[in-house]
Amino acid sequence: MRLNCIIVDDEPIARDILQSYIEKIPELNLVKSCKNAVEAYEALYEFSVDLIFMDIQMPVITGIEFLRSLRKSPLVIFTTAYSKFAVEGFELDSVDYLLKPIIFERFYQAVQKALERIAIRPQSTEKMPITNDYIFIKQDAKLVKINYCDIEYIQAEKDFCSIYGGKKRLLASLNLKLFEQMLPPHKFLRIHRSYIINLDKIKALTGNRIELTTMEIPVGANYRELLKKN
Repeated sequence: MRLNCIIVDDEPIARDILQSYIEKIPELNLVKSCKNAVEAYEALYEFSVDLIFMDIQMPVITGIEFLRSLRKSPLVIFTTAYSKFAVEGFELDSVDYLLKPIIFERFYQAVQKALERIAIRPQSTEKMPITNDYIFIKQDAKLVKINYCDIEYIQAEKDFCSIYGGKKRLLASLNLKLFEQMLPPHKFLRIHRSYIINLDKIKALTGNRIELTTMEIPVGANYRELLKKN
């Protein structure tokens, strides 16, 4: 048995230590090391993840908030410098709660608990769905929270995307395909190779064009049938 795992911790040294420990355990396969919750969300869509090593005290989104935002979570081992969150961590059915500085022997014990639990847990190859009503976008050195209801449409800009809502525009360092995977399909729909729209913002359909609150967007030929189903 080999578990795909990710690290989520805003401290580079902590990530490096956990990665060195993971490399010593043949049953673990590190697929991504994340410095914040946004990167963790991306990892859950990109990979089939079995186990998360999660810090709790992180800026913008805590480890507790991140875990609560998932409808179906991988196994979680919390790694933190604060014992005061232990009760809340175990209430969320975490596998273990490791206090920093973490020694390898204690880390190994926690991994064995995860292996035992996953051995009796139904396996799934599905990527983890997310059920919150917002998304966080990296802007310079910070994460900006954007509510789904504030997004009108998203436009591809080569390897970036522009997010439009009213008169506001945010540039995100994500491609449109990744946005399509991250956004809830009952709220958003890709209608063109360059556009994703918020279905709630549609005002009218005219031929092969969709009229939104502030913009008319063409419907790509490959997306017309999908639009009819929605």
